[in-house]
Order: sequence, then structure tokens, then C-alpha cells
Amino acid sequence: MSPTARAAAMLGAIALLALALPPAVTSVAVVVFAAALVTDTLLARRPLKLRRTVPTVLARGVPASLRVDALPEGRGRVEVRQPRVPDIDIEPATARSALDSTVIARRRGQHVLPAVAARRDGPLGLGSWYFRGDARAEIVVYPDVPAARRLALAVRRGRFRAPGRHTRGPLGLGTEFETIRDYRPDDDVRQINWRATARTGRPMSNQYRIEQDRDVVCLVDAGRLMAAPLADRTRLDAALDAVTAVAFAADELGDRSGVLAFDREVLRDVPPRRRGGERVLRAIYDLEPRSTDSDYDLAFRRVGGGKRSLVLVLTDLLDEAAGRALLDAVPVVARRHAVVVASVRDPDLDAALAAVPRVPHDVYRTVVALDVVDARARVATALRRAGAEVLEAPPATFTEAC
Repeated sequence: MSPTARAAAMLGAIALLALALPPAVTSVAVVVFAAALVTDTLLARRPLKLRRTVPTVLARGVPASLRVDALPEGRGRVEVRQPRVPDIDIEPATARSALDSTVIARRRGQHVLPAVAARRDGPLGLGSWYFRGDARAEIVVYPDVPAARRLALAVRRGRFRAPGRHTRGPLGLGTEFETIRDYRPDDDVRQINWRATARTGRPMSNQYRIEQDRDVVCLVDAGRLMAAPLADRTRLDAALDAVTAVAFAADELGDRSGVLAFDREVLRDVPPRRRGGERVLRAIYDLEPRSTDSDYDLAFRRVGGGKRSLVLVLTDLLDEAAGRALLDAVPVVARRHAVVVASVRDPDLDAALAAVPRVPHDVYRTVVALDVVDARARVATALRRAGAEVLEAPPATFTEAC
């Protein structure tokens, strides 16, 4: 129990009146006040039920709703509060009668929301009583699954367009000829079968089907370089968002997807399998970077002897010294597999290069940014010479680029 501000104000008023009133009158006023306070507090103590509704699974950075309803017995103002925890934003955290909040998880993994709390004031507003819910809520935070599913759905419907890139079909690598049909207005001009058009007298198109039953293996670097921050996430967060989208897209295309996460040792290993997106997601959702150097040779040896696959390596291209282990390991796996090395472009570097220098410090910062960008470009060139394709994109479009 606890007296309210109103009770404190009334007690102060009685103390001031005691200077002018007889002691007997003051004593009666104190007794009446004490009786009212006790009675009000007992009324506030009547049972109060708290019911919380919150999703047990969230996606990092995606808003979700949290609601707490207070079901009181008797009268009195009720204030409901959901205690905050690190890495989860709750706004608002307090409200009267019912709490309707927005929850945004900033970090993947498993989190626990404490039990909700409530305070009810008595009908007179003099005394209050505190209540606590019975249970905590366990929440699992995944990577950005909604965005991954949207991309996979776009791939399935043939509507996916990565900025600045052509789609994978209808022509090119990964497609097979299926049949000849009448031309449709949205067909690519490269689909037109000119011989069939001349023979039939009307436009005809080749129809292709996408090859299926391929292996897509994502190698996720969880070493120290992937702990670098990118605004509201880390490089590893951006990489896991991309892995999730790639795995779900592989499910839609009938391919097999798997993942291998590593630093100086193998942390997670999910072999490629059909409809493997959910298994990939459950394996990597709580992965966190560690302050160790990554052993690329160890990871590549784990996938090097398997079936020819698309190997997507998600790491950071910093400079020649940091990328030496990667440069030495890529030729071994590139002889058998198609290798793509994907890295998030640092927005801070882009901002430093785009800013107009105003003081000497700005010039020094720009020079350092140029050195870093040049070092990354040299690593990318060396990787291409070693047989890998290199992909760099800003955080906002990195998932689509992969």
C-alpha cells in the first residue's frame, strides 16, 4: 500500500490548521483522516485481474502490438505498466485502465518480458495498492521474416525486381526451354521465336521453366568483423536478414537451402534440403558475433566436397590484411562451386565521401574514408580474380541484392 499525493496534501493542510485550531479539533481531524486513508486503501486492495496479450514470436525491427487489460472489482482509478527490458522498445509503457502499446524488438534471440504491474487508487484517491501479474512472457525474436516472405512471394509470382538489376528469368542462367506459345504483351523481346513467328504468321514466344533441385549454401561469418554497427543493426543482423530471404526464395523455387555459420569454429551447420527455409531460420535466429577472427578455410572445407552448389558467403570486406584468409580460401571452393561473396556497404563511409569538407577535420575524415573504400575495392578485385562474384549493397537493399 501507499498514500497518494492527495493524501500528502491533506495531511499537510491538517498540519497547517493545527497552528490555528485547538488541539482537540486537530486530533479529531487526524483520526478522521487516518480512518479515511485506511478505508480507501482497503477498497483499493480489492482483487484486480491483469490480462496481457503479446505475440510470442517477433521479427527484429518489425512493430507488433501489446495489450494489457485490467479487470477490476469495485471502483477506483487503475494505472497499468509494462516494465521495459533492454533491446525491446515499448511505447507507451503505462496507461490508465488498459495499455495498448507498440513493441519493437531491436535484438534477435530469446527475451523475457517481466510480469505486468498495476496500481489502483481508492475511490477517495487517498490510498493506493500495487498489483503484479502472475506470469512472465517469453518472446522469440527472429530476423526480418515478413520482408523475407514478401521477397519470396515476389519471386514466386515473377514480379521481383532488384534495383538496378535484371530478373533471373525468363532467359539466362538457371532456366530450361519448355515450349513455344503465343506472344504475350509482357514477354521479354528475347523470348520471341522468330522462326516460329515467320512460320505461323503471328508472334510466338519461347517459354522457359526455372531449373529446380539446386543447392544453395549460405556461409555466415560470425566473427569480430560482423559486429560492426550499421545504424540500428549490426552487419550480422543484415546478413541474417539476407540469409532468411534467400532460404525462403529457394523454397519457392524448389531448390535446397542450407546454412553454415562460423567464426574460428563451426557454430551452426544445416545441410541443404528441400523446404529448408524454416530449419535455416531456427538455426541462425539467435546467432551473435564473437570477438574472434574467422577461419574461412575451415568453413570452405566443410562445403567444398559436396554437390556443386551456389555458395553465398556473407562477410565484411575490410582490407587486404583482414581479407587475406578469405582470399586464400576462395580458390579452393571456387573450383567446384559458384561462389558469391556478399558484403554490406558502410553508410558512414558513403556519408563521409558525400559530405562537403568545411574544416580540416572533415578533410582528414574524407581521406580515411577514401583509403578504406579503395582497400575494399582491391579486395573485391582480388576475389573476382580468384573466381568469386562480389556483391556490395547498402543496408536498405542488401537483402534484395542477395
